[in-house]
Amino acid sequence: MKNLKIALVSQKFAGSVLKCRQKSVEMIEKVAKDGAKLVILQELHEWAYFCQSERVENFALAENFNESLKFWGETAKKFGIVLVTSLFEKRAPGLFHNTAIVFENNGEIAGKYRKMHIPDDPNFYEKFYFTPGDLGFEPINTSVGRLGVLVCWDQWYPEAARLMALKGAEILIYPTAIGWFDGDDEVEKSRQLEAWVAVQRGHAVANALPVIAVNRVGFEAETISDIIKEDNFNGEISDEILNENDEISCENLDKICKKSNDKKNATKISNGIRFWGNSFVFGAQGEQIFRANSTDEIAKVVELDMQRCENVRAWWPFLRDRRIDAYDKLTKRFID
Repeated sequence: MKNLKIALVSQKFAGSVLKCRQKSVEMIEKVAKDGAKLVILQELHEWAYFCQSERVENFALAENFNESLKFWGETAKKFGIVLVTSLFEKRAPGLFHNTAIVFENNGEIAGKYRKMHIPDDPNFYEKFYFTPGDLGFEPINTSVGRLGVLVCWDQWYPEAARLMALKGAEILIYPTAIGWFDGDDEVEKSRQLEAWVAVQRGHAVANALPVIAVNRVGFEAETISDIIKEDNFNGEISDEILNENDEISCENLDKICKKSNDKKNATKISNGIRFWGNSFVFGAQGEQIFRANSTDEIAKVVELDMQRCENVRAWWPFLRDRRIDAYDKLTKRFID
């Protein structure tokens, strides 16, 4: 396949699993009509980014995993696309993963990747929820090519991208959930964002592969999960909580809590993540093919010249010149 139309779908949290799905499907339908054959959704796209707090009730979100597989498989088949999803997997009681599932255009599961690098930082308390993946770095064979699917925090590790490349990946793909804290100054925000872009652009250049990242967008308050109904699948966030941009607003949440005289929640609502969007596609030489802004939802179709990507690997034979005889210590955490 010399040219491949891929689509990036990034959206704000819509208030419930059902509403998130509905919005995703509407955007998928749009890009499918525009000719997309590969569609990539953001990290944990069925719900808010619940890892901002450590709350055992949130494990209930993974109870829908098998139903989610059925739904997204049917969606891929309906629109005739290869679909990259990002789901909260309940593998067994007490064993959960942050898992990317790739569906073939006939609705069958082409493969899965369980997130390997798990962060544990303020408002990104993923180690509370997710066990590190045990499937390794294995590309997934599909009708549109061999996909090197990784997830978010994996994008900071060149080893992960390299291993995917060494195993024959033709595209590197990162569903993502990353953003700023509003308390950071603009200079710091710029440093963080551009570091995130630069490290992945480096993966494209170093491996002579196109790189695609699809990031969440919009503001989500830290305490959103504390006031959501227990029935997370059908339960919805009140429209009162959404601001004029359909974002989860700290200010509006604070008003709701004060109305109900819930002083505990009212005092807790102070933090959150403003997901910085900036979803992108870089070519095999690191050239920017597409980059979104920091605020808007996107359903964007981008065309990749896969033959040119293959040519770049021949022009710049990085794999040929690797000194594999001298890399044995890379398996150490630190060389003392």
